[in-house]
Amino acid sequence: MQSNFNRSLLLLLKHEGGYSNHPSDPGGRTNLGVTAKVWQEWVGHPVDEKQMRALTAEDVAPLYKRKYWDACRADELVSGLDYAVFDFAVNSGVGRAVKLLQGCVGVVADGGIGPATMAAVNQAVPTNLIEDFSNARLQFLKSLKTFPVFGKGWERRVNEVKAESLRMLG
Repeated sequence: MQSNFNRSLLLLLKHEGGYSNHPSDPGGRTNLGVTAKVWQEWVGHPVDEKQMRALTAEDVAPLYKRKYWDACRADELVSGLDYAVFDFAVNSGVGRAVKLLQGCVGVVADGGIGPATMAAVNQAVPTNLIEDFSNARLQFLKSLKTFPVFGKGWERRVNEVKAESLRMLG
């Protein structure tokens, strides 16, 4: 399947925005959706606020490709579903996104996309799967204690990702 990575990354970065350090966000210092902890692991050394603020899309693209897109095997997913899974993986973790996808297609939710998961995904009706995945994602987000603080934005994001994912199927 042709990669939607670049398109999906641009869409994701619109949602993630720039630098933030919200006191209610357990991720702490974040820029372009990348937390300081994740960036430090990626570059192999501590980073300060100035370095976090200076991150660019070009800086973070390889991290997003390897740690999220490739980890979700997004290039093997149908167009649209690849973006939905990638966006949730960035927002809530690869394991959680994969387990949610597995739950939507009725296979053991072990957090790894293997042959059984791929077979079930490929047998699913893509529009229904994107709808189910998006609805389950929103239910998960509503269960978080930080939903009262961030919920309105998360709900908007899930709805926009779902709409764009369905367009990408087109």
